[in-house]
Amino acid sequence: MSIQTQYFKVDKHQPDKAILTQAARILVSGGLVAFPTETVYGLGANGLEAQAVAKIFQAKGRPSDNPLILHIAEANEVLQLVQTIPANAWALMERYWPGPLTIVMERKSVVPDQVTGGLNTVAIRLPDSVIARELIRLTGLPIAAPSANLSGRPSPTTAQAVFADLAGRVDAVLDGGPCDIGVESTVVDCTTPVPTLLRPGGITLEMLMETLGEVEIDPALEQAQLVPKAPGMKYTHYAPAAPMTLLQGDGAAVAAALTEKVLQAVGQGKRIGAVVSAETAALLPPGVQLAIYGHRGDAGQIAVNLYNALLSFDQNKVDVIYAEGISESGLGLAVMNRLRKAAGYRILHV
Repeated sequence: MSIQTQYFKVDKHQPDKAILTQAARILVSGGLVAFPTETVYGLGANGLEAQAVAKIFQAKGRPSDNPLILHIAEANEVLQLVQTIPANAWALMERYWPGPLTIVMERKSVVPDQVTGGLNTVAIRLPDSVIARELIRLTGLPIAAPSANLSGRPSPTTAQAVFADLAGRVDAVLDGGPCDIGVESTVVDCTTPVPTLLRPGGITLEMLMETLGEVEIDPALEQAQLVPKAPGMKYTHYAPAAPMTLLQGDGAAVAAALTEKVLQAVGQGKRIGAVVSAETAALLPPGVQLAIYGHRGDAGQIAVNLYNALLSFDQNKVDVIYAEGISESGLGLAVMNRLRKAAGYRILHV
């Protein structure tokens, strides 16, 4: 049964309290609201009500054993949700909250199994977005919110992308303009002896190591056959409509190899898409559907543009897509993680 989805435009810096109050009432009453954060748009529900959380999985077509993140408005709200706050978690909270960092800790029983995927841990984030924090504050509840897209699709960084996927499936969409970071939050498990990076994001590995001294990396980040513990990372994700192959290695070598692959495919009469830097785009022949994600050395710009680049192939139909990998330093680690997932781990090392 289709829902009449309401659409509200809100200023990201000074949101209309009346609109947010209306959205908060929807959440308190068990409904679904899509809202912007600094990372991507989230699909929110009352994180303490199992039936409301179940609606998220239904709307997204998301497997129910895939954990969700609980979003809070103030750091002290963590105490209601977790058994203890490890010292490493305190250090991260003090340094990076509010911001694009999710921390995994042991949960209290108040957190429903539907949020945790049956795990004894819960992932919690204090977003930096004014809209997100004020909306959560008005509900007085922790808000469970994965990305506001159909499961397996690229995450939305605009309200228009949310509406394209979820109109008729959710009660309301808050349009706060494009997201600032463009990839989901970093997820760190603080229940392990050494904190473990489960998902790279806006808080980089280098930043985590500067704060914590030592950080392990979940091996599932690079091995498709392993099942990661992070929210949103268990199943194929971020995928455009056509099959995509990722080329990774040295920048110049990747550009040359990608150009060669494109020329071969063009010669076979295929419709080609290319997710590439501005520098590599200049090398490609006419007729290729280009999704330019930015300049090769600017991982921040690439992160902001990445999902819109992948979504562009919904309108520009192609048979195959080739994607240009980038350096994995800084935010590049998060970009490459998303590209590997979008490619279904079809990777050519050059």
